[in-house]
Amino acid sequence: MKLQFKHQPFQAEAAAAVCDVFRGQSLCAQAHRQGLGAAADRPLSLAGTGTGLCNQPLAPELTDARILKNLHAVQRRVGLPLSKALAGPGINLSVEMETGTGKTYTYVKTIYELNARYGWSRFIIVVPSVAVREGVYRSLQTTQEHFAGEYGRRLRFFIYNSDRLAQVDRFASDSAIQVMIINMQAFNSGRNQRIIDQRPDSFRGRRPIDVIAATRPILIIDEPQSVEGRQTRESLRKFNALFTLRYSATHREAYNMVYRLDALDAYNRHLVKRIAALGVTFTSSPAAGGFVYLEGVDLSRDRAPAARIGFEVKGASGIRTVVKQLRRKADLFAASNGLAEYADRYVVAEIDGRDSSVTFLNGLKLYAGQFSGGEERTALQRRVQIRETIRTHLRRERELYSRGVKVLSLFFIDEVSKYRLYDGDSGSGRSGEYAKMFEEEYVAVAEAFRREIDDLAYRAYLDGIDARETHQGYFSVDRRKGRQARFVEGKIDHKSRTSSDADAYDLIMRDKERLLSLDEPVRFLFSHSALREGWDNPNVFQICMLKPQTESEIRSRQEIGRGLRLCVNQEGERMDESVLGGAVQELNKLTLITDMEFGRFAEALQQGLAASLAGRPRTVEPGLFAGRLLTGTTGARVRVTRELADEICAALRKQGYVKDRVLTGSFFADRDRGAVRLGGSLQDLSAAVAQVLSGVYTPRAIPAENAHGGNVTARADPEKLQTEAFRSLWARVGPKSFYTVSFDTRELIGNVIQALDAHLQVTPVSVRTVYGEQATQLQSREQLLQGRAFRRRESRVQAAGPPAPGGVRYDLVGRLVEETGLTRTTAAAILQGIAPETFAMFRLNPEDFLLQASRLINREKAAAVVRHITYHRLDASYDAALFTNAVRRGRLGCTAVPAAHSISDYVICDTDRERAFAEALEASEAVRLYVRLPKSFFIPTPVGRYTPDWAIALRDRAGDPVYFVAETSGRAPQPQGVEAAKLQCARAHFAAVSGGEVMCGAVRDLDELLRIVG
Repeated sequence: MKLQFKHQPFQAEAAAAVCDVFRGQSLCAQAHRQGLGAAADRPLSLAGTGTGLCNQPLAPELTDARILKNLHAVQRRVGLPLSKALAGPGINLSVEMETGTGKTYTYVKTIYELNARYGWSRFIIVVPSVAVREGVYRSLQTTQEHFAGEYGRRLRFFIYNSDRLAQVDRFASDSAIQVMIINMQAFNSGRNQRIIDQRPDSFRGRRPIDVIAATRPILIIDEPQSVEGRQTRESLRKFNALFTLRYSATHREAYNMVYRLDALDAYNRHLVKRIAALGVTFTSSPAAGGFVYLEGVDLSRDRAPAARIGFEVKGASGIRTVVKQLRRKADLFAASNGLAEYADRYVVAEIDGRDSSVTFLNGLKLYAGQFSGGEERTALQRRVQIRETIRTHLRRERELYSRGVKVLSLFFIDEVSKYRLYDGDSGSGRSGEYAKMFEEEYVAVAEAFRREIDDLAYRAYLDGIDARETHQGYFSVDRRKGRQARFVEGKIDHKSRTSSDADAYDLIMRDKERLLSLDEPVRFLFSHSALREGWDNPNVFQICMLKPQTESEIRSRQEIGRGLRLCVNQEGERMDESVLGGAVQELNKLTLITDMEFGRFAEALQQGLAASLAGRPRTVEPGLFAGRLLTGTTGARVRVTRELADEICAALRKQGYVKDRVLTGSFFADRDRGAVRLGGSLQDLSAAVAQVLSGVYTPRAIPAENAHGGNVTARADPEKLQTEAFRSLWARVGPKSFYTVSFDTRELIGNVIQALDAHLQVTPVSVRTVYGEQATQLQSREQLLQGRAFRRRESRVQAAGPPAPGGVRYDLVGRLVEETGLTRTTAAAILQGIAPETFAMFRLNPEDFLLQASRLINREKAAAVVRHITYHRLDASYDAALFTNAVRRGRLGCTAVPAAHSISDYVICDTDRERAFAEALEASEAVRLYVRLPKSFFIPTPVGRYTPDWAIALRDRAGDPVYFVAETSGRAPQPQGVEAAKLQCARAHFAAVSGGEVMCGAVRDLDELLRIVG
């Protein structure tokens, strides 16, 4: 398999942000003379040319003041606070990028862009450890062809090695884009530091650091918070850098930030996996008994609740651990074939689906994920974690197999001997404790899981893999001569607790593409916990820590980073939003199996996120909006005044989006569905306001999902997919389409003129005068600091009057063209056609005239597009398999509704409104069948993809079949703005693909829908 790389807008934005700071620099290359030994200024031959190459210095006009001005322009563009001055020694620019979003790809792209725009060609990537060094080197290898195809040039890159100084010569003399990768230990500690600073005869008496410094390299520091200790800072000065670029997800000192894509941005933009956690914890038992584990509680419509309970069973070959579905009054003593440890009233007394708990007659109460008893408590806990990892893996694998996605699980352990044991100097070793546990649990879990599989292709795939072939270890390897290679503990940096063994990283990264293939049977990876940075694999969906975890480790999110990246399919294509639509984070979910209770885990994770997002606002106040330039759905831009900011905050409170200055669950629910609505005159700004609010951090913003939280599973019943009701519904709803748009410019001009004459309102320029006096007495310094030393006495507002002739000149036509995208001819025709009194408003307030006129023009333009859109049916249709692939879990009484008239036993709802609608559908005699449309089903529109909520087959009063696609998520009676445009496009789509048989609309409840269909 060969990974495909997409052109991601945010990566291009980050590269452009860095390049634009140096706007004004010319495109050029420059040569320098290299010295030998003490005669540093004597011309000498180098590789037969007499010169070595260096980066062109900054142009004289690029003074600190000019660079700061460029920096401010970039920071305004990307919405970052303005730097007061150029901070740090030399010129430093910081880029913040969340783990898993392609940080290395981004700075490699930046290297190419800096070369293309300014000719700079000498770059040094400084990394904190062997782990990161090996990861960067591998990334440069895998992206080489991709970037060569885009830029027509290849990087020449190498890892600095003090034993291979000829590479330093090539770095200084070769005309290609040269990239040196160097870890900080190579220049600030021990023998390596001495070599880089000395004049070895093998390097013709030159100091390597002088040859490097003469090239005026651009430094790229990867993870600067781990690199820049006091000694390293001093050593970095020797490189004589032209400037320094700093890339990290967690900057300690963010010098001159030029771009930010932090954890909140990455999550909101669906660029990383969603995180779920599954905690396996111990609880004490009132009885001295055996091992009992509660895996979860299952609820069904027609049977009593059942609990999945793990316990030991006596058999002919000995005692083994099993998980069985048991109901009330089940006796573990009998179920275990008479094991004495279950003799003390281990009888199921109560199963509670509300909190997923089981109570036994002896008083023992377990919640999902808890276990009790057993002499070897730690070993039992690790066994349960392994079992839960396998179970979660198989569930995810079943969902993704049909999409061609290979699912991987990763176990981190703290001792190699727990995976592989060796006897003497010969032999390949034998399975350690955890490898044995894995094979035993895999056989048991897979056998039980096979009974649930309906997909014959996936069943064949599962049957074709042996438990012994599906796991593999990735550790340091001892290849000493005279004995077979074997796993060893390897070298560990005792300060960072990470491995410094390059061989271990080389192995795990070299196998990256091979592991992504479904033809490769290895799906479960065991690795040392010291190998927790510098590498990742996009198809890791489960990470299990088979070692004690601390809150500080969770806060650092190091282990999580190995699986955050979005997965890829068998063609190497990333399964992102462009492929999966709104289902991207439902399918891309990273589950962490830990020995920590979920509440503690979630709290530690949120603390880590909060620390990394310290610069984010936490509350919603007028100051969050004041001064911002917001773009409405019609394209008009509005500068937010303090008064408008107050209006926005009031509207947010009225809509229930903000309470006590904190964002509510209603906001996040509506935002995720693209349905945030402010109403009234602010409706056009709803999407822009939602985007600003998405930058506010609250624990709700990046929630960790409790993997034990669901007690029912919504899975499509294959038999119901074959019923006449579903087939007739899907034959009309499932076909795909494409659209074309054409409209008459004269009609648009006429509509715009009418709209401007009827609705244009311009606020005259006014002047506010405020009179204040100093307080009669100054009592304290705090009085001055808090602004209470002056008191407002009088305030008045008055019209400023029209501007005097000969003042600021406006290119009115040009500005309208810029704001609306119309041609100058069309813009001029509109201005010529409006009434004289309408045009006279321009003198009252030219800027407001432009903003308000542009808003109305863009609104009419959008309406014209929607009015004149035509959909055409394609031969292709959505396969009904998208329902079988969309397996969701929910909690009965909360998000899950029992369903008799749908294609699954339960319907999972996101909001109270949806749940009430589903319950009404179940109760109605008119409804034949309904489905909750998955997010992988969407309709293309000019204003973005649209996924309706429901597709319903019912009968009208006359008993005739009716098909209706309904939207129920809106908070307003009817959609407005973009949502209204999407709905109108959906009506045109369904009319085209169904021949007019499918109705489509937004309804508040089922009663309104029934009134529409008659």
